[in-house]
Amino acid sequence: MKPTVFVARRIPDAGLKIIEPVCEMQVWENSLPPPYENLTARVKGVDGILSLLTDRIDGALMDAAGAQLKIISQYAVGYDNIDVAAARERGIAIGHTPGVLTEATADLAFALLMAAARRIQEGVEYIRAGHWKTWEPTTLLGADITGATLGIVGLGRIGKAVARRAGGFDMRILAHSPSATAETAAEAGVTLVDLDRLLRESDFVSLHVPLNARTRHLINRDTLRKMKPTAILINTTRGPVVDQQALYDALSSGVIGAAALDVTDPEPMSPDDPLLRLPNALIVPHVGSATIKTRDRMAVMAAENLVAGVTGKPLPHPVPSK
Repeated sequence: MKPTVFVARRIPDAGLKIIEPVCEMQVWENSLPPPYENLTARVKGVDGILSLLTDRIDGALMDAAGAQLKIISQYAVGYDNIDVAAARERGIAIGHTPGVLTEATADLAFALLMAAARRIQEGVEYIRAGHWKTWEPTTLLGADITGATLGIVGLGRIGKAVARRAGGFDMRILAHSPSATAETAAEAGVTLVDLDRLLRESDFVSLHVPLNARTRHLINRDTLRKMKPTAILINTTRGPVVDQQALYDALSSGVIGAAALDVTDPEPMSPDDPLLRLPNALIVPHVGSATIKTRDRMAVMAAENLVAGVTGKPLPHPVPSK
């Protein structure tokens, strides 16, 4: 008898084709994520779950699935939606998709930096509103990128990839990352500094930290006040790393110059959110990994973890032990 698995959203066929020959597979076909009650009901009796960031996978859900549950395979690098401790207590393996998102997410982080610096969204709206009458010397003046100072908060894979891109623009690069060594910093071409100095000296601040108790609201009223009034904040990591109300207040009162966000708190963002009415806030809907190649590779990695887990083999891409 084939092991049974539940896939919490339709992922690219590159992954489903790996799962289908090995498992009895049920897929949540709705474009919206399954509500927690539906998810709890659908996982009963399954051997494996393929989850997304939008799915709350806690101990109660694991217990509802049953003692036969062997694997939770996350279609993402981050896994803050999963109660890892509860899974470990129950002997459930956890997989994720590390590394594959690095270049795509770094591309987007730098694209957001450039778009915010050069006020691209404002320019589009300027034309649509019929304001473009002639070339003007002082219209929509933006910030220089070449030679500016970039502060990278979190020097993991994505942070280092952003640093590589910044090097091509002759940027001075500061980084704050408690786990980074001098050797890591030298390889990345960055100068390690404390967070206060990074915020004080950077023209752009790009966030690349995992979401945990230490980093939740890392960017808040106090830290925003330490930034330059012309500084631009970029967030492609997790929405709750930034206190969104504090960010709105800082942007609307001129405490900082602009922000460009791929992630928000909550997600999805309400169309009525006041941040969307600010001309100096550029917001896109969590598309950091949204390239065909990247999403296909994520699907393959998640499928490989799922199949390995339900067949009793070591996961090729396990969540690391703390």
